[in-house]
Amino acid sequence: MLAVERRKQILEALKAEKRVYVSSLSRAFSVSEETIRRDLERLESEGLVSRAYGGAIFKEDEHEETPYDIRKRSGVLEKGVIAKQVASLIHDGEYIILDESSTSFFVAKELKEKKNLTIITNSMEIIREIASVQGWNVLCTGGALRSSAPSFAGHQAESMVRSYHVDKAILSSGSLDIRAGFTDRHEDTALIKRAMMASARQVILAVDHAKFDKIAFAKIGDISQVSTIVTDVEPSERWKEALDKLGVQLMYEKNVGGMKK
Repeated sequence: MLAVERRKQILEALKAEKRVYVSSLSRAFSVSEETIRRDLERLESEGLVSRAYGGAIFKEDEHEETPYDIRKRSGVLEKGVIAKQVASLIHDGEYIILDESSTSFFVAKELKEKKNLTIITNSMEIIREIASVQGWNVLCTGGALRSSAPSFAGHQAESMVRSYHVDKAILSSGSLDIRAGFTDRHEDTALIKRAMMASARQVILAVDHAKFDKIAFAKIGDISQVSTIVTDVEPSERWKEALDKLGVQLMYEKNVGGMKK
């Protein structure tokens, strides 16, 4: 394997796991630890990683979106925890919107035992995942294909979503802040998620703990517009108090927070 290919794979592992170790990389690539150290030095010089004792950590760029295939492989346990809880809120025969997020992809997998669902989504990955489920009515928004993810956005997608009325919209977001609301890096995804919210009686926001107390470029909505927030671990007391005041149901692993007032 060429050094450039090895460094590319190391970077992909860093984006997915956030931290790598020299010893494990040495075994994985069958090269010396010194070779791995040189690879990490090179990646650090390019501003992509920060070296730490025994390995390196991924240097986050808040303005750069992690590729979808990496997002789908990262945080699998957390997304699984969230997806199971979201699935418990969905009942047979309901009309559901799923956004294009990797979290919604995991939710779609958990919903397969439900009967007679109608699913609207702008995600090509979700369409592929649920296409063979018997007894479901599946609708794809169509629209402009996004280059950064296998999904659709734009006016055609928004118009399609707004022409329907559903029971629940299941969304995720890149960031979540009590005052700023929930936000995304890209305006086109924020716009279609707003359309999804407008078409739903209830909005379920599925976000892992790392999204809390962060703000991204484009606003999707206010916390008060959400019916339920589903996450993987217990948020801080500040968050629990704020959601209780807003009447937003909170769900997290091994516990269900205050119910919607």
